[in-house]
Amino acid sequence: MSHHIPPKYARAQALCIFYNKGRILVYEATDSVKNETFYRPLGGGIHFQEKGAEAAKREILEELGEETEDIRYLGTLENIYMYDGEPGHEIVMIFDGKLKNEVLYSQDRIKTIEGPKSGYAVWKNIDDFPENKQILYPDGLTELLQNHFE
Repeated sequence: MSHHIPPKYARAQALCIFYNKGRILVYEATDSVKNETFYRPLGGGIHFQEKGAEAAKREILEELGEETEDIRYLGTLENIYMYDGEPGHEIVMIFDGKLKNEVLYSQDRIKTIEGPKSGYAVWKNIDDFPENKQILYPDGLTELLQNHFE
């Protein structure tokens, strides 16, 4: 029984930041092989013939059940990584946006419909991330945020 191994290639991703009063909305996740806890903004894969900004909005709707507005392109990052012992490679478009439902900005954590095992997205202060005090992926995102929001 031979099972098909999919080809390895870089994946196109769109993530949205939701910067608010020095904080951003992120998932907390763990890498069991590195024994590392890290944070990553919400978003996901860009479908064929879908614009990055549209992918970001769709993914937030799927993950939070919430509408996004004022989507603004911040930059693109390339992330070559190991996760749970598996190699990965992604080209990540980073957007800033606003959640239409302003109540979410005052909640410490927001229940997710789909996404990480924890079932929540949390607001984290971006000052937690420089010098890798706490880890933010994709690589280069901390610097990108400092350039845009400091």
